Parts: sequence; structure tokens; C-alpha cells
Amino acid sequence: QWYWSYEYTDFWSIGSESAVEFDAYMIPETELEMGHFRLLDVDNRTVVPLNTHIRVLISSADVLHSWTVPSLGVKADAVPGRLNQVKFIAQRPGLYFGQCSEICGANHSFMPIVMEVVSTNDFLNWVLCFQE
Repeated sequence: QWYWSYEYTDFWSIGSESAVEFDAYMIPETELEMGHFRLLDVDNRTVVPLNTHIRVLISSADVLHSWTVPSLGVKADAVPGRLNQVKFIAQRPGLYFGQCSEICGANHSFMPIVMEVVSTNDFLNWVLCFQE
């Protein structure tokens, strides 16, 4: 309940019937490595290409959540049974941090978001490596 799931539906996994998809959980404090941020880093970062129109579809399977990345000016509610969308263009490469901004339960504060903005070539290489 307290994690984010991502699907890249434009990129289908080679040899399977599904899109590129993964879950992103906060890295527990006991597993943090040097350079990771406590309560902010995740095990699987969301990777998006630089200077590209990005559309994120958001929903929830359980309670209200809110997918928020303040540095990109992005905030959209995740409502059970509803589909919401937000669009943005990331104009600078780097890491962008966010979190759930709707009080959603006991572990609300443990739902970070890490978005990595990379060049188009690096993004396509990430997709290819992910599919292997």
C-alpha cells in the first residue's frame, strides 16, 4: 500500500506480453549506501527523457494518495477507481525528489518519489537494459 508502481506502456518488454513495469520502495535506513538520502531514496528510480512531453497517468488501488514532485511543478491526486493525469517537460537533467502529499495512513511518510531525468539516448539505453 505504501509504495509506487510504474508502467511504461510505450515500451513492451522483449519476449513478454507486458510493458516495462516496476515498483519503487523507499530504501530502509539500514540499507542506505553513501550518497543516498535518508527517507528520500528509492530502490527503483523513475527515469524520463530530457525535453520530452511526459504524461503520467495516476490511480490508486487502496486509499487517496498524491503523486508530487515539487521541483517539476507536478502534483496529481491518486484516487481509487479514478484515472488522473499530469503532463510536464523536464528541462534540466538530474534527480528530482518528491513524495506522497496526501495523508494516506500509517506509512504515508515512507512513499518517496525519485525521478531521474536523462538524455534521450541514455533513456533508450535504460529501456533496453531494463528489458534484458
